[in-house]
Amino acid sequence: MWVNWWGGQQCRPRRTDRPLDEAGVVAALRRAGERGQTVRPLGSGWSDSTLTLTNDVHVDCSALTGIVAVTSDTVRARAGATLASVQAALAERGRALATVTHGPGATVAGAVATGTHGSGATIGSLSDQVVGMRFVDGTGRLRKVAAGEPELEALRTHLGALGVVTEVELRTVPAGQVEAHEEAVGAEEVLEVGGPLDEHRFAAVELHLPSGEALLRWAGPVVDPDPEPASTGPVEALGRVVTRLGHTASAQWSAQRSRPVPRWEGVVTGSPHDLLPDPHPGRGGVTEWALPREALAGAIRELGAATAARDREVRRPVEVRTGPAETGWLHPAHGRATAWVTVRTQRGDDHGPLFRLVGSVLEGMGGRPHWAGRHDWTAADVALAYPELPQFVAVRDRLDPDRLFGGDHLEALLGP
Repeated sequence: MWVNWWGGQQCRPRRTDRPLDEAGVVAALRRAGERGQTVRPLGSGWSDSTLTLTNDVHVDCSALTGIVAVTSDTVRARAGATLASVQAALAERGRALATVTHGPGATVAGAVATGTHGSGATIGSLSDQVVGMRFVDGTGRLRKVAAGEPELEALRTHLGALGVVTEVELRTVPAGQVEAHEEAVGAEEVLEVGGPLDEHRFAAVELHLPSGEALLRWAGPVVDPDPEPASTGPVEALGRVVTRLGHTASAQWSAQRSRPVPRWEGVVTGSPHDLLPDPHPGRGGVTEWALPREALAGAIRELGAATAARDREVRRPVEVRTGPAETGWLHPAHGRATAWVTVRTQRGDDHGPLFRLVGSVLEGMGGRPHWAGRHDWTAADVALAYPELPQFVAVRDRLDPDRLFGGDHLEALLGP
């Protein structure tokens, strides 16, 4: 039996193939096709998505790891390499991925397939950084797609519907240090367009819906690279302020499970991929919605009112992040600047009623579900929300005419 990383999704595939190279992927897909079986590609199981569930064949690319090549501004990584391993390999060469996600244990291919993102009004998701891809399609043919080819927009967020990815080429940026800060704020002042979420290169908010209390986490360039400032310079003074805020927030919130708790003390300096991911991600259900950026403040007010009116306790902080418009045809941020709203439950909670309520409220504000989280969207919902769906389906018809990459869950989203 296969289970995802926290145990919330599980299935019993009749077979799991673990190819060691691209030839092995081709053989696995051809074998499944000859037997009339469907295939679902398998990453690390980091997400809470149903996309990997199958009773037929899993193709597990965990053996396809490592870096293939690094140029002056790109990296080619094998599908099964984790984001953490790619960032570590790039750091040795003075490079980094611009997108810093919460799931460093996710594989490159899995993160791209579902549109995994970080936070920053100007920093696109990992899918947005893709400039090329190698994959085996539903006919068993090894293909390569490069920047400028229309099919790349389908592959940026492909949901495992177009093939088994073997390599991904991503843009990189110069590695650097950032200063990470935490600040206790009120939700109203931080969620509006043009506020802190839009001002900083990296920014995220954790908030307590009933009270409106919030904790802003943000990071930006190092103001003073000197590790020991002379006396009371701006960095040292700011550190004292943030430390004091952190202590105050800790005293107010640490005893309440649903309220944010500070992670850092003072100003912390380091690389983005070391500082920004959550070091202790909780195990539990996740639903995440991509909203038009301008709808964020109103959506949070509506969500707070709806959960209070129906007595639905949100036991973990709601996280808010932002990102720019994306070009990927099925990316949740397609065509619009986006605010991401994430609601999590504790392991063992009955997440169904809460997640249905969250989905109802946020869908009504123009939200689209993140593909790596829980949702109940159908093909009709996808067709209404994604204007480029017909182009995606046309690419799917070419690359997987017999629907080798099928199954109930994918059919529910994309149709037969």
